[in-house]
Amino acid sequence: MRIISVNVNGIQAAVERGLFAWLQAQNADVICLQDTRASVFEMDDPAFQLDGYFLYCCDAEVPSQGGVALYSRQQPKAVISGLGFESADRYGRYLQADFDKVSIASLLLPSGMKGDEDLNQKFKFIDDFTHYLNKQRRKRREYIYCGSLYVAQQKLDVKNWRDCQQAPGFLAPERAWLDEVFGNLGYVDALREVSREGEQFSWWPDSEQAELLNLGYRFDYQILTPGMRRSVRSARLVRQPRFSQHAPLLVDYDWTLSI
Repeated sequence: MRIISVNVNGIQAAVERGLFAWLQAQNADVICLQDTRASVFEMDDPAFQLDGYFLYCCDAEVPSQGGVALYSRQQPKAVISGLGFESADRYGRYLQADFDKVSIASLLLPSGMKGDEDLNQKFKFIDDFTHYLNKQRRKRREYIYCGSLYVAQQKLDVKNWRDCQQAPGFLAPERAWLDEVFGNLGYVDALREVSREGEQFSWWPDSEQAELLNLGYRFDYQILTPGMRRSVRSARLVRQPRFSQHAPLLVDYDWTLSI
């Protein structure tokens, strides 16, 4: 099973940059997109369909402020949108497809980079989502959360980490949250199951210098329940070609998707 996740920073722009041609060639079973910035109605446009895939999407009350989508070769048993709390549902930040023994979700957090209000919303989301993850541990199924989290957990997940400690995305409380998710809550970081190398970044500031000097952060994850740990075969961030400020995360699992 191959899952690709990518924050597109607006699906229209990403498609114009060749996203769908690239995705079509990757032979993924499931594709999770974040920050589509499109309404459900707009996503019905043939320009946003992928041959051989079922498309599901969730939009924000103001479509330009979020939205997620999920493409699947197999039709899921069920599709669930929303998490039941405002900071997620108002902005179309969560969509889940249920298969036989695993659920796969597309997840988008607030970036926290747009000022104090945005950062406070991010911390509220983190708090609510932590309670949700804690409850999910009791369920007898596996989960894969394809999340654009806007948080770099470790020093090796950001370039020049000393200079970034006061910047949203690498603040101590944000990092402590991911320490909790991958620590006490027992969830698994798919990429780190197969690679401990540094400078594996998934987001870069929008500047030529950032690109040239690789001044990036690892903001994008596939978060797994513990039962999926041994199924991770490979994981990589695809730096080129790029379709947004984010790099696609491609993970192969020793798992057969079924309904």
